[in-house]
Amino acid sequence: MAKGDIRSTGLHSAEYFGESRDHWWNDDFLALMARRWRLPAVRKVLDLGSGVGHWGRALAPHLPGGAEVTGVDREARWVAEATALAEARGLAPRFRYVQGDAMALPFEAGTFDLVTCQTVLIHVGDVAAVLREMVRVTAPGGLVGVAEPNNLDWSPDTVAVGSDVDDVIARFGLQMRCERGKAALGLGDNSVGPLLPGLFGSAGLADVEVHLSDKASPLTPPYATARERATIEELRDWTTRDFWIWDRDETERYYRAGGGDPARFAAAYRHAMDARRRMLAEIDAGTYRSGGGAMTFVVSGRRPPNG
Repeated sequence: MAKGDIRSTGLHSAEYFGESRDHWWNDDFLALMARRWRLPAVRKVLDLGSGVGHWGRALAPHLPGGAEVTGVDREARWVAEATALAEARGLAPRFRYVQGDAMALPFEAGTFDLVTCQTVLIHVGDVAAVLREMVRVTAPGGLVGVAEPNNLDWSPDTVAVGSDVDDVIARFGLQMRCERGKAALGLGDNSVGPLLPGLFGSAGLADVEVHLSDKASPLTPPYATARERATIEELRDWTTRDFWIWDRDETERYYRAGGGDPARFAAAYRHAMDARRRMLAEIDAGTYRSGGGAMTFVVSGRRPPNG
């Protein structure tokens, strides 16, 4: 699966299906969540918006040997990629992937013991409707469990006491306007994580629990770990292609929809990219140090036995 080929497709999430995604979770944290979610009792799992299968494969070591995982994604390309990866890693035939729409899942009611997703709800315009579908295909007593971020919660080392105030305000303002615009266009709330407990309750789920991933992503010289190398490679690739969180055209579209002044966009985007270039220059000099980290909410709730 060539990284360049994936990123050139223009399909959803393509920029975030690289090697760095294999390092999003601490395995001992997933083992703890497996106990909290009672995964040893799970037999049928639905991985919603499965992409190329990262989330299902992360959960695989914590599922019982006989558990079956079905991934569903709207893109035929990702279904094919996930299927090939499952076969290559010895997970077939327990893992299968099909094409489908999160708003109308192609499964009978009450099919799965666990319905789960990772960074999927940030891309849907009507989270409540998707949750209703997730609940529908969950067996009575089964679990709906999701991992979704608050991307507006910047890591402490990015916004430290010694940070340049104007620089922080400029970059945060750009991101906030873009996220607001993305939501206004019906393309999802990139920081939906903290809103999910209320949405779970409204969907009729019981025993709602909220946890935070303990994953930090430090970058410290000599940047020798596989995770650090993958992260830096990704950042270099994005910077070479003038890619921020989204590409330039998509960023401008969101910025305008979020009420941004079109006359100020070019300067704001250049400012954000210059900050990335300064970071890479410090990495090249061996002087960049960061604790990293992101705020990812892990939210779960059970379908009532009589629901």
